[in-house]
Amino acid sequence: MNARELIDLVLDEGSYTSWDEPIDISGHREPYRTELRAAAERAGTDESIVTGRATVKGRSVAVLVNEFGFLAGSIGQASARRIVSAVRRATAEGLPVLATTASGGTRMQEGTPAFVTMVDISRALMDHKAAGLPYLVYLRHPTTGGVFASWGSLGHITIAEPGALVGFLGPKVYELLNGAPFPPGVQTSDNLAHRGIIDAVVFPEELPSMVDTALSVLVDPAEPSRRHRRSEQTTTRHDTWESVQLTRRAQRAGVREVLRYGSDATLRLQGTEKGERDSAMIVALARLDGVPCVVVGQDRTTQSRIKPMGPAALREARRGIRLANELGLPLVSFIDTPGAELSPQAEEGAIAGEIARCISQLSTIRVPSVSVLLGQGCGGGALALLPAARVIATQNAWLSPLPPEGASAIVHGDIDHAEELARAQRIGAFDLRESGTVHRIIPEDDEDDAESLARAVAAEVGAQLRELS
Repeated sequence: MNARELIDLVLDEGSYTSWDEPIDISGHREPYRTELRAAAERAGTDESIVTGRATVKGRSVAVLVNEFGFLAGSIGQASARRIVSAVRRATAEGLPVLATTASGGTRMQEGTPAFVTMVDISRALMDHKAAGLPYLVYLRHPTTGGVFASWGSLGHITIAEPGALVGFLGPKVYELLNGAPFPPGVQTSDNLAHRGIIDAVVFPEELPSMVDTALSVLVDPAEPSRRHRRSEQTTTRHDTWESVQLTRRAQRAGVREVLRYGSDATLRLQGTEKGERDSAMIVALARLDGVPCVVVGQDRTTQSRIKPMGPAALREARRGIRLANELGLPLVSFIDTPGAELSPQAEEGAIAGEIARCISQLSTIRVPSVSVLLGQGCGGGALALLPAARVIATQNAWLSPLPPEGASAIVHGDIDHAEELARAQRIGAFDLRESGTVHRIIPEDDEDDAESLARAVAAEVGAQLRELS
């Protein structure tokens, strides 16, 4: 799709207003001026970038659109100045920036002066993000070189066109320099999503819906609660060991169910952006009970003894914490883990350091925060997501240094005393409230299924966030 077609697809009809000033090419020499004029005639744009203001479902946004038809979407000095000017204006006007790339990189005809403008673009975008304003990126085919290594990789959310060539070094350049073709399948949007470098692969036709979902969290205010908040007075205390057994049942509600039944809009993010991805951690933008927030949560369905939660999962959680701080959104963390990975690989992956860094980031977070003990809370992997302004727990949730069986093995040399130690170590939700670790308990009903408990959790989280805000 060219720039105009993409604008027509995503933005509200008739809402786009250009911010672009005319391009002066008189300072360039021939035959480059002739090349620029021919490129403009072919592409229907005066440069490789068009910028402006528009609305998406009525929400005002600034847009940056790369036109590949203009000299392969390459970025010269004029197009770079146009990007910087638009980003600075968006920051001044408090607008989110939507950017879409399709470029071979910086413009070889202009050499180093064009190359170094990537620094100016990056600086403007970092100032925009420092102002707490969203930056969303859609990578199109192809996106390579300096564009991918600057404004194409700085988004709060980064998605890409299916099958798009996305990479730092163009494959043709690699082949000419090395005498062998670049390995197939590496520089594709699908592989980058699988590796946790970008968040998703989305067809252009799906863009309007995804942008609408993202902006509904990033821009729209909180709404009144539509879910029932359970009274803590109805809570009946269960035996601690019975609670442990209940939280291990396969059909129990987890973070997936809370997002499915308790969020009005959810946009899942993938990976650390640094080439790591662990399915044990869910990071998402959501509207829990109508309140916009960032969610980081341990997914009970993907953790097992064979595949426990590793250090990459905690790095994903730290990405979510950073996003909440940058965007000024409340953070909600969900604890539900049988424990972090214990292996040589986890040690070499800095599992202890990642636990420490999660704790330190959550302990110093600048936005409202709620931590939810949803089920199992074993060891340092659980403690990593615990610090928050408010800690709430379902009535059967628990938190312990080790699973009760592990504690029994250390204290008694067997696992037969697990039930006894679960009570003695005061790991249950009621014990945690009495000690001040938990501020409020969410009652569970014997008739609860995953959906009803998930809705109750979302209602309580929403109530806590409204109080904190």
